[in-house]
Amino acid sequence: MVRRSKEDALATRSALLDAAEHVFLAQGVAGTSLNDIAQAAGTTRGAIYWHFKDKADLFNAMMDRVAMPLQCAMSLVDAVPDQDPLPGLKKSLRIALQQTVHDPQTRRVFEVATHKVEYVDSLCAVRERHLQVRNVWIERFRDVLLQSAHARGVRLSVPAGVAAHGLHALLDGLIQNWLLDTEAFDLEAHGSKAVDAYLRGIGLA
Repeated sequence: MVRRSKEDALATRSALLDAAEHVFLAQGVAGTSLNDIAQAAGTTRGAIYWHFKDKADLFNAMMDRVAMPLQCAMSLVDAVPDQDPLPGLKKSLRIALQQTVHDPQTRRVFEVATHKVEYVDSLCAVRERHLQVRNVWIERFRDVLLQSAHARGVRLSVPAGVAAHGLHALLDGLIQNWLLDTEAFDLEAHGSKAVDAYLRGIGLA
């Protein structure tokens, strides 16, 4: 009985997160009530409060369930002392672009996170999450670019922090613009070429 109850609770939690993805995408995060999500999941508002503190907590749980493309990308870059990590970085970024294009859940959650969120007071925790994730991966980019420059015996054309911010903005901007109109350009092909051009521009030819 206890095991069955635990399985039921996990199933309810999963159904709520599934519903949140779709309702947030259709209505926006600020425009969605917890009751909307409960109805879409076929459960009650009370069930939401059993699993989540508030809407921001539910949103962050939805994000935790799906590894965002840049997170996946950087987890694949091996940090081996004295070795150039740039080939691994370029390969992993291509994988991130492929994941965005070909995995519907990744694309759906990324679109909610970038185009369907308003940073109103009730969603301050969502904004803090975005900033935290951004800062973590900018720092990771910085470390990889510095290590690559050291391994190649070259000097970056701009400070490493500036280069890391630029690379993050390039990738984030490409994905966000592609999500606005997925027919406008080939995200995988154009994105890979843009990354190559950017890396050459900062001295990592």
